[in-house]
Amino acid sequence: MNARKLIILIVTAALILILFLTRTRPGSDASVEETVAPQPEQFLYISPYDSLFRLYADSVCDWKMLAAIAYVESKFDTTARSGRGAQGLMQIMPATYRHTLARMGAPDTMAQSVEIDIKVAVRYLDELSGLFGFINEKERMNYILGSYNGGSNHIFDAMRLARKNGINRYNWNSLTPVLVSLKDSAVYNDSVCMYGSFDATETLNYVRQVNRKYNEYSSRELMFRALEKIADNNK
Repeated sequence: MNARKLIILIVTAALILILFLTRTRPGSDASVEETVAPQPEQFLYISPYDSLFRLYADSVCDWKMLAAIAYVESKFDTTARSGRGAQGLMQIMPATYRHTLARMGAPDTMAQSVEIDIKVAVRYLDELSGLFGFINEKERMNYILGSYNGGSNHIFDAMRLARKNGINRYNWNSLTPVLVSLKDSAVYNDSVCMYGSFDATETLNYVRQVNRKYNEYSSRELMFRALEKIADNNK
């Protein structure tokens, strides 16, 4: 068990213990009942768009991953626009947006909205997953995220180069230095590289940030569910 998981477990256990002791502290007046209003089904809150993330999440990306992507892309700002022209909550480039809408059977003139942004992003992520279907599920998300940010063409260039040089192209950590090298002319001019120079700095940082945010959200959900279960058992 790594240090991060151990810390999460310790914090979760501490919170559960505090909640239990608070509810069962000696000297409490057992005759006084707490008045608790009926509550609807509860979910961890991450953003105002959680219900849409949960609605459109699928086997490729669960809702917390969609939320993590949205946070890193736009900080949940639906009006965000990058210097390169990416727009909206999920920061999809206009050309990708139109292409994906067409693949979905929708007119490419459809007005952009938060819901459409999320649907298009999920469809695009699913298509990227299909491109990397030969990579094991644990590693695949790194390649999907790298392609979402930097384009799959450069990822495949790095994979071809890795294969040529006997490097494990199916492991993101092994592929990382190859991606870094794609900004050097002596590397991207290799015959196996088809798409030229690529500065992978932003893409590699993006993958790390999204994974970090996803792990944070997953830890928060585990803690939320654990406390919710304790609260239910003490009603």
